[in-house]
This record gives sequence, structure tokens and C-alpha cells, in this order.
Amino acid sequence: MPRVTFIPGDGIGPEVAWAARHCLDATGVRFHWEEQLAGEGALKQFNTPLPPQTLESVRKNRVAIKGPITTPIGTGFRSVNVALRRELNLFACVRPCRTFAGVRSPFQSVDLVIVRENTEDLYAGIEFAAGELATTQLIMQLTTLSKQPIQPDAAISIKPISTTASERIVRFAFDYALGHGRKKVTAVHKANIMKFTDGLFMETARRVAKAYDGCVAFEDRLVDATCMQLVLKPKEFDVLVLPNLYGDILSDLCAGLVGGLGVAPGANIGDGVAVFEAVHGSAPKYAGLNKVNPTAMILSGVMLLRHIGEADAADRLETAVESILREGRSVTYDLKTERNDPTAVGTKEMADAIIARMRSPRRDETLS
Repeated sequence: MPRVTFIPGDGIGPEVAWAARHCLDATGVRFHWEEQLAGEGALKQFNTPLPPQTLESVRKNRVAIKGPITTPIGTGFRSVNVALRRELNLFACVRPCRTFAGVRSPFQSVDLVIVRENTEDLYAGIEFAAGELATTQLIMQLTTLSKQPIQPDAAISIKPISTTASERIVRFAFDYALGHGRKKVTAVHKANIMKFTDGLFMETARRVAKAYDGCVAFEDRLVDATCMQLVLKPKEFDVLVLPNLYGDILSDLCAGLVGGLGVAPGANIGDGVAVFEAVHGSAPKYAGLNKVNPTAMILSGVMLLRHIGEADAADRLETAVESILREGRSVTYDLKTERNDPTAVGTKEMADAIIARMRSPRRDETLS
């Protein structure tokens, strides 16, 4: 019986997380769920957005599924998502992006995977606020060392990129490609400008790629050119491996190629620990309305099933999701041709339809 930490999250998090949990239970896999808090609810109850018992639960169970958690913009506590990744050393963020019949999208037959390094880059959180003494001292030191002027009222963020983390994520991307029948890995960077940080990432990727020569194709591209090519020719891409910031931005871009964040699942993976979550945020204004699309969270559950070796259950759940999306009847408002379509169903009702389809698949699906 797999033990899984269940973190409902904030805003719409509990609604989509419970929808996914019900779908996972309906596969017939007998889970032992251990519910824990993180985010605003935990802050109110434990005076911290990430209680020690939540971290300990994930460390013990090795697998978690988490609803979206609110991250304040500019003020308040730092991202719980970032803290989870750092505390658990979840160095790889995996975000598949593919088109589904029935979901409006600019392209057809897109099927690519973003592999994002999770621990370094500007998201490492090494920041210095404008006007503070430490920042002033740092500006003076940097100006002396670099011979480049920095405005005295600047805030500073530090961008660490290491050989160790770069090699680890690139190897992960190649191993993922091999394990999932993928043909090509593209390393994305801005080494023409950031010659030491992105340059190190690029050179590390090229070196690691040599070990996979003949098994998986390799290329590297500039991040700005990659953005343009993704919206022109997304079928040219397969697995993309990127530093932290670029990976975050391009995963949202790629979600747009396939119909939006509502169908974008994700996983954060480390050495023996994995946390599964939708890419989208907590959308507090929709909280409690039973309105939002649970697909991304349910597909994250599909990834969880595959991770724990329940491939048959994963296939059945994914097929049911595909069927409901393709038919377009029992889906939430954002998946309808007209957003005001009165036939749109709620979050719970869409999950119920997926469960019903999984239990009673159509004949053409059982034969496929």
C-alpha cells in the first residue's frame, strides 16, 4: 500500500487536490494518505507556512501530491514551493506539455517536456534589498571587482550556476528521455551574454551529452531564439533542459501552446523523493466556487502513478481524462467553446465524470 503525503494547498488547491485524490482512489490502487498543511492554512495554525511535520511526512513517505499554494507578490513569506524544493533537494522540475483533442490550442500534436533545474539561478533567493547597509557594501565590492557601475539605490539578486547542479539536471534530462522513449534533448541558455553562468551550463550540457551520443540527439539553443521557435515550430522540440528561471517561464509558454495551465501537470523530483503538483497557481478568487478545471492536478496524479510503478492504473486514468476532454460535455467552463456555456460542470462533477468513464470505458477505448 503506497503511502503518500497529501497537501491540499490554498485557494482552489483543496478543490483540485481532492478531485485528483478521488480519481487516484478510483483506480483501485490502495493508497495510505497522510494529510498535511502548507501555505496560508499552515501559517494560521502553526505560525509557519511550511511546518516541520509536513516536511517530515514527505521525507518519510517519499511521495507527495500537493495542491497550489499562494505565494505573496513582493511581500510576505517566500514561496513555499521554492522552500519545499530546497528543503527536500527536489532538483528536477518535470513539466510535460502535450495537446489533447477537445482542448482549444494554437497547435495540434505538440508533445514536449520541460526539465527545469530547481535549486540554483535567480530563484535561489539570494537577494539584497535596496538601501540596506549590506546592499550598499555589496554594491561597492561588486563595482570594485567588476569595474561595472551599479546604481547605489539598486537591489541585488545573485545568480549561482554550478557545474554540480548543471551536470545533475542535464543527466536527469537525458535519462528521462531514454526512459520515456524521447529522441532529443535541447539545452536552453543565454551563454552569448552571460558567458560565465549560462556559459557554464551550456558547456556542461555539451560535455554530458557526449555520454549519450548515439542514444539521444542533442542540441543547445539561446533562450530568446527558443521562445520564438516554440511558437513557430513547437514540433521541433522534445525534451528541453533549462536553468531555473528560464524553465519556469518557458513551461508557462509551452502550456499556452497546448491550451493553458489548466492541462499542465508537473512533478518535482529529487533523489528518492517526488512531489507532484499542477503548474497553475492557487487562483484565490475562485476558491470554494467548484468551478475550476481539475485536469492539470489529475494528470499530475497520473505522473504519480507512473512514478510508483502503477503503469496500468496510470494508463486507465489518463485514457479516461482524454475521453472526457475529447467529448467536451462533462467539462468545466474554460474547456467549453463558449465560457458562458450553461452545460459546463463543476470541478467535482468533472472528476466524477472521469471516474465514471474509467470504470465504464467506451468500447473503442478498451480496444485501443
